[in-house]
Amino acid sequence: MIKVGIIGATGYAGAEIARLLYSHPEAEVVWYGSRSYIDDRFASQYGNLFKLIDAKCLDDNMDELSRQADVIFTATPQGLCASLVNEDILSRVKIIDLSADFRLKDVSVYEKWYKIEHKAPEYIKEAVYGLCEINRDKVKSARLVANPGCYTTCSILTAYPLIKEGLIDPDTLIVDALSGVSGAGRGAKVANLYCEVNESAKPYGVANHRHTPEIEEQLSYAAGKEMVINFTPHLVPMNRGILATEYASLVKKDGHLADASDIRKAYEKYYGGEKFIRLLDDNVYPETRWVEGSNYVDIGFKIDERTGRVIMMGAIDNLVKGAAGQAVQNMNIMFGLDESMGLEIVPLFP
Repeated sequence: MIKVGIIGATGYAGAEIARLLYSHPEAEVVWYGSRSYIDDRFASQYGNLFKLIDAKCLDDNMDELSRQADVIFTATPQGLCASLVNEDILSRVKIIDLSADFRLKDVSVYEKWYKIEHKAPEYIKEAVYGLCEINRDKVKSARLVANPGCYTTCSILTAYPLIKEGLIDPDTLIVDALSGVSGAGRGAKVANLYCEVNESAKPYGVANHRHTPEIEEQLSYAAGKEMVINFTPHLVPMNRGILATEYASLVKKDGHLADASDIRKAYEKYYGGEKFIRLLDDNVYPETRWVEGSNYVDIGFKIDERTGRVIMMGAIDNLVKGAAGQAVQNMNIMFGLDESMGLEIVPLFP
């Protein structure tokens, strides 16, 4: 039985990890860490787990936790994990960090976009970017995994095969993405109040959203060259979900402009055997309602022959595949378990 600690357990992502691990046959949570609710019962904050989880919330003492757990999930704001981790801790326990502290390989890029000093740059090179379907072989032997962001998971997976296969011009990629309000976290913010969000949709972080360099870095590896993209996120009045719509110009391959058959073959090549990526039928497009509560990624595409571009679309649940579910998937890989263990959840509807 894998002993698990969660730091940041009472945030949305941390609580989702707790929910998923409650039914995991090979994992047991031994520490629900929450600086804001020390000594409160975890279920007092999440009534859906009343009579299911009886534990009290503890603090964020990572050193002590590392002596009790086999793996620690840090579902915390940027900067906290980097400020706590050290060699002694990593010698005893594996860490899956859901913040951005170890996602970017250039510390100056991290500090520019997140506007904080990195407290543990010596671990950036070692950390494995935990996008399971692309980096699972590296995840297997990792002791520090940087769990990808929600927008980035959806945006990267939706475009990756076409960039990797050279079917689209990476310099033309544009990503528009919609997110539910839970993506902003559980903290009280005026902009996230019901009256501020309901019956409205808005772009935000225009040309400067901090997930931009993460998307660019990972897709640059696929392209084999540095990429710069336009990424525009939007907030929409729903609890969960991300829908990414991406546009890029098709390029010639084998003497002809890539067509629908080429596109589908590329997706099948990379994702045909993937449990959690569902490539939709022709003229069927992703909807957030069909992945809600699950670890699935739904992907569809459409070629616009008039403009010579392809429109790629992906949908995920931002709290599951975009955060907690992917973190548990990484844990399964790290400990040699069936990757889907504890995650074979049928999407919720309605």
